[in-house]
Amino acid sequence: MAISPVLFIGLICLAGGASIFPAVEAIWLSVPTSGVKCVYEEIQADVVVVLDYMCIDEGFTQLGPTLDVQVTSPYGKELYKTVNVTYGQAAFTTSESGTFLACLSMHHDQTHHSLNNSVIVNIDWKIGIRTKDWDSVAKKEKIEGVELAVRKSTEIVSGIKANILYLRLREAYMRDINEKTNKRVAHLSLMSLGLAICVSVIQVWHLKRYFLKKKLI
Repeated sequence: MAISPVLFIGLICLAGGASIFPAVEAIWLSVPTSGVKCVYEEIQADVVVVLDYMCIDEGFTQLGPTLDVQVTSPYGKELYKTVNVTYGQAAFTTSESGTFLACLSMHHDQTHHSLNNSVIVNIDWKIGIRTKDWDSVAKKEKIEGVELAVRKSTEIVSGIKANILYLRLREAYMRDINEKTNKRVAHLSLMSLGLAICVSVIQVWHLKRYFLKKKLI
């Protein structure tokens, strides 16, 4: 029986585990009591994104002060905004590729909590395959064990394939920009050289006329 390339790679992923596809860890930030702290993530278009965040006190014993959270697209479109929360989740599907920005700041009213110079915030970007609830998938489709692991690996391979295609498109785009820039620089260099030659010729002609007029030559 022939094995499809996707299934073959999926089995390799299953055997290799985290050594091939390491898990993405959450980010711990220190948010100042005044000002804004932003984090960003490069994400391609048509991808499901889930952003979990939680503010914790310095002793890591309880929830901390409240935050104002805003997520914007690469073109500045507001995708998510909330105020005066300690934890929450932002979920959206990207419509364009680029740098997505998540900005956090302390809420202006913190009468319920004593503040020091900063607070600790946990942020976890979940992108693409990581946003899928595999427990629900397993119950709905009645799959488990190796079959579920192969299904996960197949989804991972599909995501990697999409990322490779995206990187190739970006590479082609950047190469095109680089070639156009090189051509413009070459044209500018030729124009500068031509201008320098013209100025030199005019200077020589002017000096020659001056010397002839003064009968120095």
